[in-house]
Amino acid sequence: MALETAPPRIEILLVGMNGDLRGKQIPLEAEKKVWDGTVRLPSSTQSLDIWGYDNDEITGLSMSIGDPDGLCIPDKRSLAPMPWAPEGSKQVLSTMREFDGTPSFMDPRAILAALLKRFDERGLTPVVATELEFYVIEDDWRETGRPRPPASLMYRGEPNGFQLYDMRAVDALDDYLQTVRTWAKLQELPADATTAEFGPGQFEINLLHRADALAAADDCIYLKRIAEQAARKHGLKSTCMAKPYAEHAGSGLHVHASIIDRDGNNVLDARGGDPVRLKSVCAGMLKTMRDAQLIFAPFANSYRRFQPGSFAPVDIDWGYGHRGTAVRVPDAQGPAARIEHRVAGADVNPYLLLTAILGGMLLGLDETLDPGPATEPGKEPPAGTKKLTHDFLTAVEEFSASPFIADVFGARYQKLYGDTKRKEAITYLRTVSDFDYQTYLPRI
Repeated sequence: MALETAPPRIEILLVGMNGDLRGKQIPLEAEKKVWDGTVRLPSSTQSLDIWGYDNDEITGLSMSIGDPDGLCIPDKRSLAPMPWAPEGSKQVLSTMREFDGTPSFMDPRAILAALLKRFDERGLTPVVATELEFYVIEDDWRETGRPRPPASLMYRGEPNGFQLYDMRAVDALDDYLQTVRTWAKLQELPADATTAEFGPGQFEINLLHRADALAAADDCIYLKRIAEQAARKHGLKSTCMAKPYAEHAGSGLHVHASIIDRDGNNVLDARGGDPVRLKSVCAGMLKTMRDAQLIFAPFANSYRRFQPGSFAPVDIDWGYGHRGTAVRVPDAQGPAARIEHRVAGADVNPYLLLTAILGGMLLGLDETLDPGPATEPGKEPPAGTKKLTHDFLTAVEEFSASPFIADVFGARYQKLYGDTKRKEAITYLRTVSDFDYQTYLPRI
């Protein structure tokens, strides 16, 4: 007997702490409950750690208080088809709210929305675009425990050289990339250029700017899901792990941002004068960068990406057109005047990332700050330039002690995020690796 065709569905999605999507599948004929705002999930859903535990012993947010429900309120702007699912299926992002209507302090979309309200109160609107790098690997990673580049990019079991901007690498995975592009178009994502990056099977997809930072973050989270679902369709896997290979480039998530006023003027435009405001915004991001590094690099693996000689920055510096700096100014004049934030890995939660970046920019707008001398191409950063940390636990402690983080993210979320990541960092430190055994056991 032939199987019946699977019925269409609607998925209502919540964004978790780690940028993971959680939610419910609901038959399409019952979607009214989605739009009525009556879909419930435990409030603790957005406090889960990377392993999926709720850490109630740390947070006291689940069983110790009865694990209460919250309401999933859909954002209709994010409604999009799911081309990988039965025809007619769709998905929508939601924000967790308490029963009195207030947004949950744990909801990343609500955290970003609250910061955007501060810009709006000043008559300002951030304009944001993201550039996502990710790897495509063979689908035998569960059996081997290791990533392996797609076979079409290998020769005798080894990667066939570097592939930066190499159209042969794009051609080799054209079927997969075409699926990604087609699905992005169906979801009306502003996807632009696709390029091959350094690593074997590493690609970058640029999303065009939006004068709505929340929508820009939605675009990014949807693009990650499309990359994953398309890989599954083609017998592959995509990963946004920051450093999946020790010997190959890490994956970043770069952010371009400018700010417009109510008249549509770019307030970072330095035409006709000293770029005081542009420099101050850069300084605000640099001043808060160590405090927010736990957002930009949220996992133990994230810190393997910060290596001297790579395009991932290690110094807290800025420069004009300099791709080695933490903050790059691609254009200082005209409507396209903007900054590029180059610190975050692809593993970042895009809502928390934009909150941290825009929070630093807002500090630079509210105060007049000096970023110091720009780093010039071919030269070392200016003397006294501070560095990013290479240590996960150090980032946890600096995040947890920061008044800036408490102001921008809220003190409750600062504690939740910091405590959860501290547990992860300590677990990582307590784990004895193969490196330990191979290096020390024979010699010590």
